[in-house]
Amino acid sequence: MKSIMQNEKACYLTGYTGSLHKHHIYGGNGRRHICEAHGFWCYLRPDLHNLSDNGVHFNHELDLQLKQECQRIFEQTHTRDEFMRIIHRNYLDLD
Repeated sequence: MKSIMQNEKACYLTGYTGSLHKHHIYGGNGRRHICEAHGFWCYLRPDLHNLSDNGVHFNHELDLQLKQECQRIFEQTHTRDEFMRIIHRNYLDLD
């Protein structure tokens, strides 16, 4: 499935089009296939993925930002209940 986050093959955060990694937004715990099935992924530069301390796998704020943005995009055409059935966690309204 295509990404719901972006239409082009470029870093979601910077627009860079060189070497890219595919990041599964809600990956881990065997959920990569769920991300693939629903388009919950985006392209990132390698350093923003997992090749530096600033990468999403080591930077909690960036990880949360992408999770929230993906959920917001999904909820533009689906309900919160649908999101919760798929991911089992709400990343919005965490105050």
